[in-house]
Amino acid sequence: MSRASSNSSAHRADAPASAQPATEPRVIRVAHSPDADDAFMFYALATGKVTTPGLKFVHVLADIETLNHAAREELYDVTALSFYAYGFLHHKYVLLDCGASFGEGYGPVLVASHLLKRDDLARRRIAVPGLWTTGYLVLKLWAPEIEAVPMAFDKILDAVREETVDAGLLIHEGQLLFPQYGLHRIVDLGQWWLAETGLPLPLGGNAIRRALGVELGRQVARAIRHSVIFGLEHRDAALSYALQFARDMDEHVADRFVGMYVNRWTLGYNERGRQAVRELLHRAYQAALLPEAVEPQFLSEEEL
Repeated sequence: MSRASSNSSAHRADAPASAQPATEPRVIRVAHSPDADDAFMFYALATGKVTTPGLKFVHVLADIETLNHAAREELYDVTALSFYAYGFLHHKYVLLDCGASFGEGYGPVLVASHLLKRDDLARRRIAVPGLWTTGYLVLKLWAPEIEAVPMAFDKILDAVREETVDAGLLIHEGQLLFPQYGLHRIVDLGQWWLAETGLPLPLGGNAIRRALGVELGRQVARAIRHSVIFGLEHRDAALSYALQFARDMDEHVADRFVGMYVNRWTLGYNERGRQAVRELLHRAYQAALLPEAVEPQFLSEEEL
């Protein structure tokens, strides 16, 4: 036996593998909204249906505008982010090419207690779910002279019905529930965007801190994509899980809502989806709603 081999054997005898401390998994703080579509996407990760060797996901739930502003401080490793907010935060985060919400011919809906035309909206008080939401951005592109009144998204239906504002911009389940409140649709901004650009409307996606690096980003992208695939392949179980987060929605409405925003776009943007994000950010800059031109970056399992 060589001296080198002897030394190696002695080292193994003195410190057997069983005595080595186990490697702790890397904790990834992932933040997303408590909405039915996000719950559906993250069902498999949150319940351990998808294994993530070396990673431990800790889920934080908050509304999208809260997460948009938390991202300024990089509070979470991975976060749901409005695409408009990404325009301000692209130096800190890169978009994951999975888990996004697009509306193809539908999206945030502007409603009022009585019918209004676009020309009627100048200087009207419009409730919006946050000044960094994509819905607000697209509303400003459609009607630049509105007076925005930010408020929690789940307070807007009541505010419009009680006429404390002239109209309200609905995201999440409000897009489906407003007829129950006796309200009138003024415009579906997803329809307008499709007619204007020929593209789906990119609303929000998942983003990861640039500081975590490309390789860890790819691991996270893979885990989230597998979670979405698992949910789509086990739809009944995932929908049952999501229903606990479905405010005021029965199973039929929740299923419809999830189907609107967890679909082929969620599994990957593809070139058309990426072009939609570029177009959104380009128009925001042209309208002086972003301080600089932004070229979005997308991190997938395979490539940056």
